[in-house]
Amino acid sequence: MSGAQDFFVVKAEEDGVNVIGLTRGTDTRFHHSEKLDKGEVMVAQFTEHTSAIKIRGRALIQTSHGEVHTDSQS
Repeated sequence: MSGAQDFFVVKAEEDGVNVIGLTRGTDTRFHHSEKLDKGEVMVAQFTEHTSAIKIRGRALIQTSHGEVHTDSQS
């Protein structure tokens, strides 16, 4: 890989936040899953295998483009 890669941060605002990686290609599939508890932070990046991330639960997502809070209410 050449050049700098953008990272993003997911910070759980409640226990049990799911971060799910989705594959690239003609068939989008789940390929990785992490469960975060309140206050835990995950630093990740998109790769040749990961084209999207799905987040379930209340979390703060920080990217070079800004911040987003999920609206999930348990």
